[in-house]
Amino acid sequence: MKYLKYFGIAFLVIILDQAVKMLVHYQMDFGTPGQIKVFGEWFKLHYTTNPGMAFGMQLGTEYGKLILTTFRLVAMFGIGYYLYHIIKQKMHKGYIICISMILGGAIGNLIDSIFYGVWLNNAPYNAPSPWFHGQVIDMFYIDIWEGYLPDWIPVWGGSYTALWPIFNVADAAIFVGVAIILIFQGRFFDEKLTDAKTEEVDEIQKQFIEGEEKPSSSNS
Repeated sequence: MKYLKYFGIAFLVIILDQAVKMLVHYQMDFGTPGQIKVFGEWFKLHYTTNPGMAFGMQLGTEYGKLILTTFRLVAMFGIGYYLYHIIKQKMHKGYIICISMILGGAIGNLIDSIFYGVWLNNAPYNAPSPWFHGQVIDMFYIDIWEGYLPDWIPVWGGSYTALWPIFNVADAAIFVGVAIILIFQGRFFDEKLTDAKTEEVDEIQKQFIEGEEKPSSSNS
């Protein structure tokens, strides 16, 4: 039951992420023409796709997307096993919830990469195969600034870009999970260290008491 509860959090993130992506895909027009203002000019819904990693970065090879998707697949199993491990070790509940959110977000974007090239036919035109080459659907746009970046800026230079990237539910779950871990890491890990020290002290006291009892019993 304890495993189901935390893996259930990851499952809820996946369901919410995929539901929002399907609504955006089937109910919104792509790009600026379909943009919906939610809070003035600074927060909008904007349907776009991301063929690569975070912030639209790509590996730059024909099989770069395949390598990225495979890496995400391996990472998913790694995070899943780690979640199982920390639940078993009875880590801080807040920390376990954060890892559950990160797992859900990772799987959410992985589904896009593996299947959307086939299901939604959104793989790049030059992709070797639609499988494992699907583009991730993004929609939440915090419009802080957008414009043309000069060529001398590394990675993003020479392109029209936005100061804040467009993201999705999966991205938000990963970001929030990591942010909470960084903010509360002292509380998350100190509690586990304190429990470990308490168990160690109890074990030492137990051995000491047993050691004191043995001579007395032999003398009698």
